[in-house]
Amino acid sequence: MINSKPKISLAAVPYFWSKESYLSFYHQVASAPVDIVYIGETVCSKRRSMKLADWLAIAELLSANGKQVVLSTLTLLEAESELGYLSKLASQKNYLIEANDVAAIQIASENKNSFVAGSAINIYNNRSLMRLKELGMSRWVVPVELGCDDLSPMIQLAARESVEIEYQVFGRMPLAYSARCFTARHHQLTKDQCQLRCLEDEQGILVNTQEGEGFVQINGIQTQSSKVSNLIHQSLSLLNHGIDIFRIVPVSAVDTIEVIQQISDGFLTLAEPLFEPNKLLGDYQYCNGYWFQIEGMNQVG
Repeated sequence: MINSKPKISLAAVPYFWSKESYLSFYHQVASAPVDIVYIGETVCSKRRSMKLADWLAIAELLSANGKQVVLSTLTLLEAESELGYLSKLASQKNYLIEANDVAAIQIASENKNSFVAGSAINIYNNRSLMRLKELGMSRWVVPVELGCDDLSPMIQLAARESVEIEYQVFGRMPLAYSARCFTARHHQLTKDQCQLRCLEDEQGILVNTQEGEGFVQINGIQTQSSKVSNLIHQSLSLLNHGIDIFRIVPVSAVDTIEVIQQISDGFLTLAEPLFEPNKLLGDYQYCNGYWFQIEGMNQVG
């Protein structure tokens, strides 16, 4: 039996979708049982199907439907223009930002804005946690490789310092970012002349090992796990360890909405959510090893 319901968050879509696809998705999210919604481009600044004005219009829609909106920033900055765009996000006062790069933390702190530290920010000990708290961090999205034992002493400190802890419970894990574009390379194109080919892949491109097993998912300059992290059946354990917010990283639009609904329905009955994979359209493999302090690609339970 679960005595308290955690907040449910939806991470920014890590893939490149058309404007119509984004708008359709977030109109569904507006009425979905999710508490916090992160929006914006986090992977590649060349993905320009959505302008800042478009994201802000979505932010207004979501806010009007009772969601807390967080504007997510790029994880890897490579040009002066990207820094200028980041400055607009990190200095505005209307919405919290998810800082995925230290530059975003600096700008937010200089403007006395609180921020969410994204999972790409390296926080692995209490000294780092306290330093970012001093700079304005109000929420910490835990790096995916930290498990329950790693987190125990940090969660205690975060609770004392009123820093919310957000942990990924569903979705492909972000593993690495590179200055190279793997999607362009896959299509034998240069990064500067990529033709925006990642728009063709709703969830990136699966890379198999020579033995035919799923290895990673390439998504522009981002490398993701090929398996989908799934801790829905470990909800009670997450709550008992002090996780405040359950984070869902989008897969396909339709499956993401289904996962949100399944998690929320479980908590409405104050029971541990039961994941029903047969209701998803995608053919996913699952893993949860990192939470159990073992190899992340493994599945426990």
